[in-house]
Amino acid sequence: MGTDPSVKVSASDRPGKRRGERKRIISISVMVTFVLGIVFAGVFNVALDWTNQEEFCLFCHEMKDNVYREYQTTIHYTNRTGVRAVCADCHVPREFVPKLIRKVKAAKEVWHKILGTIDTPEKFAEYRPVIAQNEWKRMKDNNSQECRNCHDPKFFDFSQQGYRSVNQHQVGLLAKGQACIDCHKGVAHRLPRLDQGVNLADPTGISLEIFRPPVPAKETPLTGETTTESAK
Repeated sequence: MGTDPSVKVSASDRPGKRRGERKRIISISVMVTFVLGIVFAGVFNVALDWTNQEEFCLFCHEMKDNVYREYQTTIHYTNRTGVRAVCADCHVPREFVPKLIRKVKAAKEVWHKILGTIDTPEKFAEYRPVIAQNEWKRMKDNNSQECRNCHDPKFFDFSQQGYRSVNQHQVGLLAKGQACIDCHKGVAHRLPRLDQGVNLADPTGISLEIFRPPVPAKETPLTGETTTESAK
């Protein structure tokens, strides 16, 4: 079937012209999406950083009159150099995906603040062993990454450490691969009551096996001895 020569085809109806317009629309859409994605990522990261501020932590978590006051008496709060570790430095991962996961889990803690689960010193003392063990487990599972963000064992100056610290860092941390939290529980917060098997009439606290988990037998490069004794 031939084309009627009397019918004129406008420039806008030509196939090449239409393809060019579609390409421009797609290019503009991709650029707009890209820019909006950058803006959203920037706003989202700013919001995440805002939720890591100390004031925000105090507002959303039940901590002002208990663990925060304990933290204020430690070297992580005030020291001769003025270098501080705020709540997020120890309790929120820096990596993006782990940070998001931690923020989602923190929603449960906000919910319990609303419910008043630990809104009195008595309630908090009752739940402290559970809260502590949850955080110890998290820091054990990620090899105490938040500690290592500031304290890198590769750069320890052992000449500035006491004999006991040198021994435990070289044997436990470097040779046995223990996590910082295995030995450094209670660095910034008061420890829960421990079950030492002395007064059996009292309700049991955290067992010594949980507080100071045993390490597998392993020959240390320092002494050549095989030991199963946990860090002391």
